[in-house]
Amino acid sequence: MTATAPAVTIRPTNLWQQSWIMVKRNLIHTKRMPEMLADVTFQPVMFVLLFAFVFGSAVTMPAGSNYREFLLPGIMGQTIAFTGFIVANGVTSDLDKGIIDRFRSLPIRQSSVIVGRAIAALLHSSIGIVVMAVTGLLIGWRIRTSVPEALLAFALVLLFGFAMIWFGLWVGSTFKTVEAVNGFMFTTLFPITFLSNAFVPTAGMPTWLRTIAEWNPISALVQAMRVLWGNGPAAPATAPWPLQHPALATIIWSVALTAIIAPFALRAYYKRTTD
Repeated sequence: MTATAPAVTIRPTNLWQQSWIMVKRNLIHTKRMPEMLADVTFQPVMFVLLFAFVFGSAVTMPAGSNYREFLLPGIMGQTIAFTGFIVANGVTSDLDKGIIDRFRSLPIRQSSVIVGRAIAALLHSSIGIVVMAVTGLLIGWRIRTSVPEALLAFALVLLFGFAMIWFGLWVGSTFKTVEAVNGFMFTTLFPITFLSNAFVPTAGMPTWLRTIAEWNPISALVQAMRVLWGNGPAAPATAPWPLQHPALATIIWSVALTAIIAPFALRAYYKRTTD
């Protein structure tokens, strides 16, 4: 008589459990290839050290302002903006390798793949925020406000990162290759992050360029961190509304970007995975 294989019991799971499995899948992927953390470890530290010690001496700051404290929120804003880059590369790679097709054959909600990717990307970028905070403490950066204000600043960083995840999902679902994603993201995210108040004050920019920089969502996020951490300088009285109320502006920008981009991202993703 031939042995009968035991019956496999499939235990029903909800969306959260399925999403958490996807998160663990992405974290295991990172653990097996630790070089994937280079963009949130070595790269931000390199930017901090280069700007603080090489370019910082050439930046004119208002009296009483510390460039290193001015810089850290800018680097953090740039790093969280590149969360979209991480998601775009991951989605494109999974689609190209056929992993998503395998997931579609499983008895799980397809939205769990998106949720799991989003949470993993936020965790990935949070590592960079922690690394930069430690690096900043070593070079003289300090949080000079209360604990609730400090935590609110970190929460705003993650909220803006959530909006950038949808941008990354849209790019990753639209472009067919990782090379195309890299080219598009570099040519969009680098100008957006540098055309802001992240690295230099906007006061010295030409009027038309200063206007663009001051209405840049990155500028609102960075200014919110500076205000909530006491890293100044405060926005001048002539600054536009987003810099006068940066925390509220960051929330509005994050919600608006998510509301605008998410439908296009979901449409592109489901179209790509059902073709």
